[in-house]
Amino acid sequence: MKYLPSFFLLFLSFASYAQTITIHDQNRDRHIPLTIHFPTKAEHCTRTQKCDVVLISAGYRVPYTKYLFISQALNNAGYMTIAVDHELPHDPPLSRKGDLYQTRIENWKRGAETLSYLQKTLPDRFPSYNFDQLTFIGHSNGGDISTWLSLQDNNYVHQLITFDHKRVALPKTHQTRVLSIRAQEYPTKNGILPTASEQVEFESCVVDIPHSKHMDFTDYGTKDVMEKTDKIVLGFLKGLSCADLKRKS
Repeated sequence: MKYLPSFFLLFLSFASYAQTITIHDQNRDRHIPLTIHFPTKAEHCTRTQKCDVVLISAGYRVPYTKYLFISQALNNAGYMTIAVDHELPHDPPLSRKGDLYQTRIENWKRGAETLSYLQKTLPDRFPSYNFDQLTFIGHSNGGDISTWLSLQDNNYVHQLITFDHKRVALPKTHQTRVLSIRAQEYPTKNGILPTASEQVEFESCVVDIPHSKHMDFTDYGTKDVMEKTDKIVLGFLKGLSCADLKRKS
């Protein structure tokens, strides 16, 4: 063990920045699996200079660990990322019949309660990270969950980013910064996304990635779309204008 290959040392160094834990919400008797990736330079995060946090919610039936492409980009930019497993074995399946907005509300409420519980619980465990101004990223149904939470007047929802969510209308507010990145594979109902004038009024942004598909916003996606998504998200977090973000698509 005196001389270890350099690639093995690199692997050990990278692996030390991730951990998988399960949080128990006693009031709901719900065990919440999480995979947490720390910033590349986690030593810069302290109680007095806290690092920012992003909570990532997966699409329905997409493994919650399959968003490493965006997680790693955020870690390199100084963010802690927390991937949340919203689908437990005893949960009812996501409704596919009737008025899907009405029949899926119970799923979105449950997911929003999970995210809210984590915001209250995790600061004691990770005191060097800022849970008072959170960024939420959600793909597909995970985007609906994150959007539902953002509509509940929670002051800690600082930024909302959705990847091709379909059902819950994005907030129209100056309180939360909003970005939605869209694929062109499936249509989105009218009223879910802000109009061009509403984007100007509320400083939100909707970016279409040409020739992209719904699953491209996961680790199963194409390299081109994942790279564009990383650039758009990081640009948004840096405060770039919507016009500049659209040029990255």
